[in-house]
Amino acid sequence: MRRILIFAFILCSLLILPSAHVPGNENGVPWAPPESAGMDPVRLSLIDSTVNASILNHDIPGAVVGVVHGGKIVFGRAYGLKTVVPHEEDMTVETMFDLASVSKCVSTTVAVMQLVEEGRLRLVDQVRLYIPGFKPWVNPVNKKKVHITVQDLLTHSSGLEAFLKDVPGFVEKYGEGNSDALIEYISNGPRNFEPGTDVLYSCFNFIVLQRIVERITGQRLCDYAKANIFDRLGLRHTCYFPLDSVSLLSRDTALVRLCAPTEVLKDGHTLKAEVHDPTARQVNMGNSGNAGVFSNMEDLAVICQALLNGGSWNGKRILSPLTVKRMFTVPKDNDPKVGRALGWDAYDLSPYLCGDVFNTSTTRGHTGYTGTSVLLDLETKTAVIILANRVHPSDIGSLSRMRSTIASIVGSSILD
Repeated sequence: MRRILIFAFILCSLLILPSAHVPGNENGVPWAPPESAGMDPVRLSLIDSTVNASILNHDIPGAVVGVVHGGKIVFGRAYGLKTVVPHEEDMTVETMFDLASVSKCVSTTVAVMQLVEEGRLRLVDQVRLYIPGFKPWVNPVNKKKVHITVQDLLTHSSGLEAFLKDVPGFVEKYGEGNSDALIEYISNGPRNFEPGTDVLYSCFNFIVLQRIVERITGQRLCDYAKANIFDRLGLRHTCYFPLDSVSLLSRDTALVRLCAPTEVLKDGHTLKAEVHDPTARQVNMGNSGNAGVFSNMEDLAVICQALLNGGSWNGKRILSPLTVKRMFTVPKDNDPKVGRALGWDAYDLSPYLCGDVFNTSTTRGHTGYTGTSVLLDLETKTAVIILANRVHPSDIGSLSRMRSTIASIVGSSILD
């Protein structure tokens, strides 16, 4: 009986640890058996049934799940299908996903914080300093003006509208790829409340942040992020896919082939290596502050570990330790009901992503509309990466229960 239990334990470990033929980044976070990092491999294996249940329930066609702990990837598995139509294709660990809104934290926020620590931008700076004529909130009673700041944008406490509600109508009126018209539209659009007093999750916030980064650096956000974040960390499978004619001609076809498709549009076109978010795709042409980054589990593991390390990985630094700490801190000058850190969700009030085991006060993370999510536990130095293409082939899937359950499994697997 003892021999059987030992064999079962080893078998579970082998299922979690990928074999040597799995492609990886030699500069990436190393793989290790979970028990070597103080985690329970048998408990971690429960992730399999959780993901497979979501696949059987047709919530997702497939997924990749990664767990980082102790500076190692202790769990990494691919499940189900990468592609359903026009033909079925198995999911692999190296599959790249449209990160959707996870782009906000792994690209735009990091870019903003880099400019902050270089003294080129301040969190208290008013947006109008970089976008002249950017409209303030006006008190309807006494007509007092309150200008929106960079911090308001990062914490979704600006009061800007959530998103562009009629993208086809906007494109028909202003033309495809007219990002200047979009900034003008946001600059003069509704302000729903006094900045810093409430929260309204808004893609507009990060589109405005994109414009600020581009004004300061003189570079497109996609180019700045590649040079200062992705390349600096040695990432090989993380990028934007701009949709202008020049970028289309110079696309890395090997990376395109690795991408999981998302939605099949009404005209039959399947989105692949084209950002799913309509505003990011049709107005900002793939280079957008709210969405547009594509990545895989191993590269995201590097970004997560760099942040858990205080901003550096493998001798390469993207942020200083104090900047990372500031980024993960909920601003005290915001109303408590805002409850968001700079560019990241904080879970004191909403533990839907961190599950029932992790300390909600020490977790930070973000989800993406397409089915992606990143969770960081700052206390145990653990990252949970979930990548799924729930919008393929139709935008009908759900991941809420799966995300929460996986987080609880991971949290309860930590033994040290």
